[in-house]
Amino acid sequence: MEIDGVDNISGGLPVILVTNDDGIDAPGLRSLVRVLVSTNLYTVRVCAPDSEKSAVSHSITWAKPVSAKQVEIDGATAFAVSGTPADCTGLGLSELLFPSPPDLVLSGINKGSNCGYHIVYSGTVAGAREAFFYDVPAVSISYDWVQGKSEVKDFTLAAEACLPIIDAITKAIKNKTHPQKCFLNIDIPANAANHKGYKVTTQGKSIFKMGWSQVAFEAQGAKMLSTMSMETDSGSVTETDTSPQLQESRLFKRELRTVVVDEGTDLDFLREGYITVTPIGALSRVDKDSENYIKDWVPTIKNQPCPSSL
Repeated sequence: MEIDGVDNISGGLPVILVTNDDGIDAPGLRSLVRVLVSTNLYTVRVCAPDSEKSAVSHSITWAKPVSAKQVEIDGATAFAVSGTPADCTGLGLSELLFPSPPDLVLSGINKGSNCGYHIVYSGTVAGAREAFFYDVPAVSISYDWVQGKSEVKDFTLAAEACLPIIDAITKAIKNKTHPQKCFLNIDIPANAANHKGYKVTTQGKSIFKMGWSQVAFEAQGAKMLSTMSMETDSGSVTETDTSPQLQESRLFKRELRTVVVDEGTDLDFLREGYITVTPIGALSRVDKDSENYIKDWVPTIKNQPCPSSL
């Protein structure tokens, strides 16, 4: 198997590893790779899921092996992996597929924004975070895809809009000035061609609140219908299912209910048309008031023996 052997940044072109969560055939990843290759400034490697792995967060494959199959992507050495985005980054860093670690990991371009609380759900962000765990500079990139308006060609515009910052990061890595205590989460607005520039932001509390509804399914050759729904905010449940038999299993589907935008943070500025650049860490921080409350509260809990030990 022939694998490129370009040295790291000290001896040749900067080496960039690309991953994602939409899968190796996703137009966002393919556009990013194509744009990177076209610059002739980087050695591009790809290690991405062989199928869509959206919203898997930072899950990893532990109990079973993953497979890696080399695939054709012009200008890059590429592998499709049966694991998660975090698996792909970890394998790409391991030097089992490639002759050396990358200088920079790019995860994306995701179809849809990743701001606010959705950073927790995101497999795209996890692909970059996994590199950060291993002290490798990383960036997650997402495009604010708008259904019915956005087109596949917009991914190319989004990738081109990120080139200046990618170039600046690789130069900072070479000069050893790039910060090691964070990675970057970049979101590109829907109108990528007319963005308002880069905007350094903070992760907010924005969230697309989801509810659940029961959907139709086939059971024993008959189509069972139900209109059960649950409003997560109110806790109310309604049901008009009149099926004569108790169903052994039922199907439920998430659905968007409301969108909460935290003003002055990442999603807010993205909606205004900026390319948001958000430094992200890996440690969960809480506000001082909560931390102090817990410090005072825990000592008040009486330590009682477990009933089974009596």
